[in-house]
Amino acid sequence: MPKKIHNLPITGIASFAKYPICTNLDELDADVCVMGIPYDQSTPYLTGSKFGPRRIREVSCHYGRGDEGFWDPERQEQYLAAPVRVVDGGDVDIHPMDFHETFDNITETVRKNLSKGALPVMMGGDHSVTYPEARAFDQFEDLCIVQFDAHLDFGQRTYTNGSPMRLISQLPHFKKMCQIGMRGLGSNTREDFQAAYDFGSVVIPARQALEMGDAEVIKKIPQAKNYFVTIDIDGYDMNTAPGVGSPSPGGLNYVFETDVLEGIAKKGNVVGFDLVEVAPQYDPTGITPRLGAMTMLAFMGFIMKEKEKKGLLKHRS
Repeated sequence: MPKKIHNLPITGIASFAKYPICTNLDELDADVCVMGIPYDQSTPYLTGSKFGPRRIREVSCHYGRGDEGFWDPERQEQYLAAPVRVVDGGDVDIHPMDFHETFDNITETVRKNLSKGALPVMMGGDHSVTYPEARAFDQFEDLCIVQFDAHLDFGQRTYTNGSPMRLISQLPHFKKMCQIGMRGLGSNTREDFQAAYDFGSVVIPARQALEMGDAEVIKKIPQAKNYFVTIDIDGYDMNTAPGVGSPSPGGLNYVFETDVLEGIAKKGNVVGFDLVEVAPQYDPTGITPRLGAMTMLAFMGFIMKEKEKKGLLKHRS
């Protein structure tokens, strides 16, 4: 009788949620590929988000369930169970002195995931990495980007972590945008907000979003065939997510945000998402990377559940 392997959370290599590792993307065969982007050169003030992917991986091992997946007692659903196949694809190669090369590597890596039929799930890193990710989705039509964030990120300082949404608005394949969670002093200038409105972005500040509730917020997200979602961890309230470069009070909460993410998965085809700006050194309690890992797992589960219902899973039982 073969000896039972316990595979405890504290043992082994800290891959994301202890999923199998596949760093050679030419051999990628999965429904979901989680990858890190340990880059924070575009952060003007508090750096450190380059350590986010590693710390998220470490805490995510606590939730490793393998083929068994996750039972949600609130939704009465089983998520990410076999035949869904998730792998950790390692990290995008980062050039320490040339962000252009780094950005090109990010775009190429996301395209590689898509070409292999895997949902790209990217861990930042600062929020500038979302722009090169977004460039890779030019194969999709009727594409909407949804952002969760304390800040609008429509700044005019090109290629910083405060400008990715302005840059994405200039990409020809993105015609629709919804931004949720903006709040407080310093969330971009009046001119930046006007630029977002002029583009046609649906901007829902944090207080308004919470007062409306998840169902009404989901209704306000533009209808599209395909969705790309970017989750800045500072969209959560700073009491919940202190380990960020730009913490802000008055933010969103986990139940609200994951309910909206579930609504997006039901609303259309999610082609990829990222979670960025976890800066673990500012949070000795470790709740921020844990919140990031749980948000990622929840959204992955919602997306794969919808694909399962529609018979679109790459790996079927």
